[in-house]
Amino acid sequence: MKQLAILFLFMASIACTKNESKKEQVNEDKFKGFTTFITAKEHSLMDGEKEFRFVSMNIPNLNYIEDELNFLTKNPYRYPTEFEIRDAFETVKQMGGTVIRIYTLPVKRADEPDNPTFITGPGEFVEEAFVVNDLMLKIANETGVRIIFSLLNNWKWMGGAPQYAEFRGKTFDDFWVDEQLMDDFKKTIDFTLNRTNTLTGEKYKDDKSILCWETGNELSSPYSWVKEVAKYIKSIDKNHLVMDGYYAMDNYRYVHKESVEDSNIDILSSHHYEQNPYSQIDNIKSNLAVIKGRKPYILGELGFESTTAHRSAYDYIISEKQIAGTLNWSIRSHREEGGFYWHSEPVGHNLYKAYHWPGFASGFNYDEIGLLKLMREKAYEIRGELIPELPIPKAPKLLPIKNVFEISWQGSVGASGYNIERSESENGPWNVIAQNISDAAVQYVALFNDETAEMGNSYYYRIEALNSVGISPKSNVVGPVKVSEKALIDEMGNLMTVFGYNNVIVDQGFDRKFKEDTERILGDKGGNVSYIVPGDIKKVTIYSFEQANENGLTFSVSKDGKEFVPITFSVLSEKHGEGDYGYWNPTLYELSNFVEGYKYLNIDFQHKAQIGRVLISYK
Repeated sequence: MKQLAILFLFMASIACTKNESKKEQVNEDKFKGFTTFITAKEHSLMDGEKEFRFVSMNIPNLNYIEDELNFLTKNPYRYPTEFEIRDAFETVKQMGGTVIRIYTLPVKRADEPDNPTFITGPGEFVEEAFVVNDLMLKIANETGVRIIFSLLNNWKWMGGAPQYAEFRGKTFDDFWVDEQLMDDFKKTIDFTLNRTNTLTGEKYKDDKSILCWETGNELSSPYSWVKEVAKYIKSIDKNHLVMDGYYAMDNYRYVHKESVEDSNIDILSSHHYEQNPYSQIDNIKSNLAVIKGRKPYILGELGFESTTAHRSAYDYIISEKQIAGTLNWSIRSHREEGGFYWHSEPVGHNLYKAYHWPGFASGFNYDEIGLLKLMREKAYEIRGELIPELPIPKAPKLLPIKNVFEISWQGSVGASGYNIERSESENGPWNVIAQNISDAAVQYVALFNDETAEMGNSYYYRIEALNSVGISPKSNVVGPVKVSEKALIDEMGNLMTVFGYNNVIVDQGFDRKFKEDTERILGDKGGNVSYIVPGDIKKVTIYSFEQANENGLTFSVSKDGKEFVPITFSVLSEKHGEGDYGYWNPTLYELSNFVEGYKYLNIDFQHKAQIGRVLISYK
């Protein structure tokens, strides 16, 4: 599953989108900037004189990455790059979405003091971080996708209300009633709303790309707190709507009745992850019964259910005019270093992951292709518009290549695969060496290994992106790349790359514990795997996940496959505890300084370990 996309899924996506292409084409490049703020009229959101309804996406990573899971990176947080932010906006736009809901303004956690953040203390703000927000809003204005701007997180993930309380030596429960903590949060509100964007010169409170301010994400807030915060926001900003971020969830709790009556609160919302989809629409109706059509209502989060259940929900939402829109949970962008960001959902039944547009074979188990296709259809249906033909992907960017087994690129929005071309001259002739290669097949490692390169030669490479509509222009050319070594790479999707094995199994699931590595070989003491390469081993790198204090693996090598000798190794490990997700310790083994003639490698398990990747370079 980590290699080439399943052919029938790709062909199915071609057939489906070809049908869409018969419908009216919309030029997605004509947007000239927002001319109106979104307003509220009874149960409707309004864009000028036109009702504003949407089916779109949450992107928790839009202004703050929580999924930087390079193998030995200690913490998964960093600021996104311009490429990543633009990729996210263009993804949502290509899906027909017109709104992105961000997650929060991160707050420093005492237990993770080295993480980048936005707020380091009461009234203390990180300028570098807020410049990321500046860029986010600039791109929102350029692409025509509006932002639901959440100001606070209820949970400790990324930092939120618990951390505001912690700054003052107080408790989470204090946050909702303590006057000092309210003043601290108001400092954040004031700083954010009155901030002048360093890239556009416009204050946030005057920025039309912001659909509304959300008081926060899934807040345990009593109405008294909501009332004061909404009033304070309105005292600063007369342009934007305010949405109550109270944690109205499934049938556990419904929207605040008092918020419906409050003139400073414009939008109500609820989140839906029902275990039983039969009850989902009943729960939505219960919220509507509280609101009674007096204010706009949106489903701020919806997810972790089948494509069929999604279709039922979308059909009801579209038919019920008192619902302004819905936002699926969630999607991730391409990554600057190649591939995508990955995020499995610990509460998503050990099944669902953040989606990758336009859907890939790697998301087969949760019907990623089908669900995203459905979302695109419903995004246009809720607006009463015809579905436009998908655009041909833009040219991808091929990244610098050190070795022929380490080829990566910055992906193109909407590309379902990539063709890879090679030449011995910068000017050609070019030969296609691989077709329809997925950039969603592996996680946080190089995307392609040129197994057909010949030792001693030098090559130039370029690629092109494809989807059901067509093929992109060619990428940049990278080279010459001298082939001084090649590699056998096992991504552990099955046991067919190993030479032999004993007492091991392929393991999947709970991927967050394993740096989002989706396929691994699990073994314990007495287990082993072996490999053979068609040359002399030069270096071995093994990506392992372990729990014991002692090394979980030992190694031996052989020239003939019969007599094996132990070999020393170096170990790099980040043993930093289980963290928020029960992480296993990433442990990187490196074996080098081989004498000539060794072609066989044996890996013996000494303790429980899960191997996520084996790379054996040879000459």
